[in-house]
Amino acid sequence: MNGTTGQTRHQDRVWSVAEHLDDVLSKIAPLDPIELQLLDAQGCVLVEDITVPVALPPFDNSSMDGYAVRAADTTAATQDAPVSLTVIGDIAAGPGELPAVGPGQAARIMTGAPMPPGADAVVPVEWTDGGAGEGPAAAMRAHSAAPEDAGGEVRVHRPAAAGAHIRTRGSDVTEGEPALTAGTVLGPSQIGLLAAIGRGTVRVRPRPRVVVLSTGSELVQPGEALGPGQIHDSNSFQLTAAARAAGALAYRVGAVADDAETLRSTLEDQLIRADLLVTSGGVSVGAYDVVKETLTALSAEEGTVEFRKLAMQPGKPQGFGLIGPDRIPLLALPGNPVSSYVSFELFVRPALRTLMGLPDVHRPTLRARITDALASSPKGRRQFLRGSHDADAGTVTPVGGAGSHLIKAMAHANALIVVPEDATEVTADSEVDVVLLG
Repeated sequence: MNGTTGQTRHQDRVWSVAEHLDDVLSKIAPLDPIELQLLDAQGCVLVEDITVPVALPPFDNSSMDGYAVRAADTTAATQDAPVSLTVIGDIAAGPGELPAVGPGQAARIMTGAPMPPGADAVVPVEWTDGGAGEGPAAAMRAHSAAPEDAGGEVRVHRPAAAGAHIRTRGSDVTEGEPALTAGTVLGPSQIGLLAAIGRGTVRVRPRPRVVVLSTGSELVQPGEALGPGQIHDSNSFQLTAAARAAGALAYRVGAVADDAETLRSTLEDQLIRADLLVTSGGVSVGAYDVVKETLTALSAEEGTVEFRKLAMQPGKPQGFGLIGPDRIPLLALPGNPVSSYVSFELFVRPALRTLMGLPDVHRPTLRARITDALASSPKGRRQFLRGSHDADAGTVTPVGGAGSHLIKAMAHANALIVVPEDATEVTADSEVDVVLLG
């Protein structure tokens, strides 16, 4: 067999969706971990188990604005016969000397302030007269307006049990307890926990840097007027937004004209800031499919990109390879908007999540009852149709037609309806696989 014949046969091979995805993921490894400041680590995946170095809260503190008291001193308090206690000072949140509370005494205390010695309960200010000598108080008066309230007497109208309104040391987490485990994606709550236990930095896999570009001399930047034969570039915006939604740091490059040298130099310029490259358009069999022309001609030193036919609709033409001296993964997607987006969900998103080091890289898939019949599906291809999934009813309704240019329907879909390769039609009320996009 000569080389040309072997290459032709290889190009004629039709790959399944699973085969193509497996090949892509087999050539991608998680990014190396780095140490980042907390806010820079948001959206990243933790690579270390973290234990709590100090109990939270680190000391007994008040959960209310009120008065720190000895519970036994309030036992007899009622609305009609309040108990009077001597106020010995204020305790605000933060450092400061704590007065000892003796029998018949109280210290005015603010939420989060440490409990003083001798006190074993907090009486909310609403259960007292607030030191004003009148009925129940709605709130404390500002210290600047009524400094005398830090002394004098307070009348307590309701008893407080021992331990009332006190957040005890370690009631959230105890010292040495696990805080977060490796593999956790760091969101706002996790960042807050790390800050609370005193971590200023954390070791994570960084968010992958993705460069997205569209090709086509017909593409015009949104906001600019269209000339004859021109359309607005939607793919680069859609794919960049999808990459960001998947957790990546995505950079959009302006549309590249159908010129091989321009595309080649653009890709070379972008390699320095990319962990993954995504192109759309120019991967089919036309005379101006510049992505295929450019990347097929790469030398061995520049990398290898293979273009394939997949048994799927939309998205039959696909390209994948590793380019540049660092062998950066490149996924070349078809140019029709729906084909491009479906391809992103099936192949690019799992690749991004693999780079992040996530254990589950796939969108959730479930079974749902389809409300409308599907009259025809190409035999031998796995079809992905836009759908509106109703979780409460357990149903999915097709949205729009099968055309790969129908971008409006994609904007109104929250799922992909999967029609297997051996099915040519689907009857209403039958069960289908549904890939959830939300």
